[in-house]
Order: sequence, then structure tokens, then C-alpha cells
Amino acid sequence: MDDNSESPILQTDKKQSQNLKSEKRILRISFIGSALFLLSECAAAFLTHSQAVLMDCIYDLVDLAMLGPFMILVPKLYKPVTERWPYGLSQIESLFIIIKCGLLLFLDIQLMTDSVQLIMDGGHVVNAGAVAAFELAVSASCIIMFFILKHLNKKFSSPTVNAELYIWKLDSYSTAGVGMAFVVQLIMQRTSLAWLVPYVDPAIAIFMAVILLKDPVMMIWDAVKSLILLAPKEEVIEHIREITGSELTKHDIDIDFLDVVKTGRKVWIDIYIVQKDNMLDLRMLKSAQDEIIKKLRAEYDNVFIELIPELKYIK
Repeated sequence: MDDNSESPILQTDKKQSQNLKSEKRILRISFIGSALFLLSECAAAFLTHSQAVLMDCIYDLVDLAMLGPFMILVPKLYKPVTERWPYGLSQIESLFIIIKCGLLLFLDIQLMTDSVQLIMDGGHVVNAGAVAAFELAVSASCIIMFFILKHLNKKFSSPTVNAELYIWKLDSYSTAGVGMAFVVQLIMQRTSLAWLVPYVDPAIAIFMAVILLKDPVMMIWDAVKSLILLAPKEEVIEHIREITGSELTKHDIDIDFLDVVKTGRKVWIDIYIVQKDNMLDLRMLKSAQDEIIKKLRAEYDNVFIELIPELKYIK
């Protein structure tokens, strides 16, 4: 039997198994890469005493600390739902993201405060040449890692993998920016602006901290909405209504109410339906459900559909 003759449920199970393998591989590669970069950044931060390098080091440390336990949790996210866990363990993923981004936000503010204090104390001088060479080399390595993970992520996506891709992308931008800034410092040392050199490193750290504030806040907000089972945006609901409505109309079924919940990587859709003649053919209903799942699965990897007859209209 080929894939086209299999039920949408069976195809979904196969896809989930493939996704689990892909996600475990992506996270394993990211973990190894993060560990190697962390060791090099810790050494560089210790040798150069640079606030900018220290910020990169702290970010990677938090990412690594959170990624390790999550690699153990990932297989459990693919377990089927139970009466005890009606939404599975998807909300735990949102909780991890909140904790991870919360730590990044706290450290971001702390490093910003330390850098402001350093400027008020007169700044400090670092080996600009060594820092520039190190940061540009790290940036090139991060770009390579980002594209490797993006290639592996072509046919699969999850909140955790997207967060990892974001961190690698962020690292490549931030390290490139820091590297170029210290190249500018090398030039400044030979000009009348040499008096600004002690303030370059903490100023770069503050600039990076300000730039990095937005994304952790947005990711925390999205995870909070997922954790408290808040409905997605109105345009998402209307898009789902359009897809489901077009299929149900073929069977003379109207949608009375649409209940959409997104938690973690899963989307739960309860469709309350009304049959015009108060008669429901269960085989027809199952066929309509399979078609809806097939259409929505192209946009949502983990989508669960329930067609619920609305009893209040039955006379």
C-alpha cells in the first residue's frame, strides 16, 4: 500500500516518527556546536576581559544549559495524548522557552547594567586585534552552523528548533558586528579619537544588549499565550475556518463555532457543526475529517481535528 492510499492518521504517525528523528539530530548537532563554541568563548573572555565576548559566552551558556535537559524531553512531546495529559506535554515546551528566554532577558539586563557601570568608571582597554580576529572567526563558524541546521530543518519545524536557529543566527550577526567594531577601534587608536578607545568594549556590549532585548520578550509572550491556551490571531482562525468550511460545505454541513487552541507545537481544532436535515452519516463525517486533516497538515505539522455535532439545533 503506497502513502496515497493510507489514512491521514497513519500518514501523520509516520511523519511524526520522521520529525522526531529529525529534531533529535538537529538538537544533537546544535548541542555539540554550542559546547565547542562555549569553550572557545570562555577562554577568549578570560584572556581578553572583554564585556562583549562575555555576553556571547553567557548567552551560549544559558542555551547549552537549557538544551541538554530538553533533548531528554523531546521524545515525550511525540507521545499520544492521554486522559491525564489531554494536551500531551506540549505546554512543557512552552514552559522551557519561558524559562530559557527569561534567563536570557535577566542576563541581558545584568550585563547592560555592568557595562554602564564600567563606562562610568572610565572604561577599560582590551586587545582589539585579538578580539576582532576571534569574533569574526566565530561569526563565520556560526553562519556555517546556521545553514547546516537550516538545511536539516527544511521539511520540519518546531518552536525549540526555531529558537535554536534564532540563536545561531543571532550569534552570527552579533559576533560579526563585534568583530567589525573592534576593527574600527584599531583604526581609532591611530587618530584623534584614541581617547574613546576605553569606552568601545562596554559601549558595544550595551548596544548588543539593547538590540537583543526585543526577541526574548516576544518569544516569552508567544510561549505564555501557548501555555494559557490562548487562541491564535484572528486571521489564523479565519484561515482555518475557510479551509474547513469549504470541505464541510460539500456535505451540506455548516460550521456553528470554531474553537482553535495552539499549545507548543500542536494545534487543536474543535469544529462544532450543524447538519441541515439533522441527520449525520458517520462515514461521510470521517471522510470530511480526513480531508480537513490532509489540507491543514500542509501548514501545521501537529494538528488535531474534532468534528462535534451541535446538539442545541436538533429538534
